[in-house]
Amino acid sequence: MYVILFSEWLLNYLISIDMTGSNSTNTSHCPYAEEWDWLHTMQLAYILATSVLGILDNVFVLLVFCLHKKACTVAEIYLSNLAAADLLLVSCLPLWAVNVANGFDWPFGPLLCRLVNVGINMNDYSSIYFLALVSVDRYVALVHTMSPWSMRSPSYAKLACLLVWGYGLLLGTPTMVFRVVKWFPDFQVTACYMAYPHDGWRLRYNLTVNIVGFLVPIPVVSFCSYHIINVLRDNQASRMRSTTAAGTERKAAHLVLIVLAIFILCWLPYQVVIFLDTLYHYEVISGCGWVDVLEISTQLATYLGYSNSSLNPFLYVIVGKHFKQRARGVCRQMMCCGKGRKSYHIVNLNSTIKYTDSTKRLRKYLPNKLK
Repeated sequence: MYVILFSEWLLNYLISIDMTGSNSTNTSHCPYAEEWDWLHTMQLAYILATSVLGILDNVFVLLVFCLHKKACTVAEIYLSNLAAADLLLVSCLPLWAVNVANGFDWPFGPLLCRLVNVGINMNDYSSIYFLALVSVDRYVALVHTMSPWSMRSPSYAKLACLLVWGYGLLLGTPTMVFRVVKWFPDFQVTACYMAYPHDGWRLRYNLTVNIVGFLVPIPVVSFCSYHIINVLRDNQASRMRSTTAAGTERKAAHLVLIVLAIFILCWLPYQVVIFLDTLYHYEVISGCGWVDVLEISTQLATYLGYSNSSLNPFLYVIVGKHFKQRARGVCRQMMCCGKGRKSYHIVNLNSTIKYTDSTKRLRKYLPNKLK
């Protein structure tokens, strides 16, 4: 059960140190908003549903990519790393669900407080860059079909993914440094929160999220998507001579465009809220009404963004025809392995029975011959 919070300032404060990664502005002078009660009633169930569904879905995607006999294409390498980033995020959410159910009293110690939030931050940044990489790959495959670009090779794709993971870990360094577990005797909770040295660090966080996590990769994604859509719409892909490879490229492009659109729809509200929070910091907007809007909108936008990690596998199954073929292949492969093991045991059993019968006949035959 949630701890009953009698002070509206305490409630806003504890929510503000939740998964958003930043402490919100001081709201002690503002009246309590009843919307917090509704948010508390749905918060725990939503986190658990997102985490369970996301873990199952992304594990399935990674199994399909890893167990299939054929080597992964460049696009599939990027999408499998995106699934790994999503799996990292949804694997951290159950700990936050426990934290919410425990009244924001963090029970897992300072190490997990840092690691869980670093994992969440790595997904925030790495996901959009994996999508940028796959959109560039589709752009080159469809728009520049005749150009022999050596960078479209699995080895370069793996190196690019490694760099993205390192970049995400680097951007998560402030979380590793400033996330602490502290006992608040007035509230009787041990909170896992961002202990920034001064409020300027929160502004740096907002600018990093908006610029590095959105404004830098989105123009690249938009440019590639615009040209991919033009190629598909104008039927320019027919120049590739309607081959099987061309059809595969077009199907992969459709899948990438839909994944990109869903990603932007899920994360754009969070980017807008972070930008509004920056305006509030500079007092461009002010007042208790904005405080409530920012506090509650940040929570809702965060949960909407995290839900994207459990939606991508459904898109692969619904839209990705090539992925469905791979999934069927993996299922047939696993079924054949099961049948092969069963046949092997049956053959062994038959051989043992035949060997035993032959041995019995030989034992009966040899004494008669020796008489």
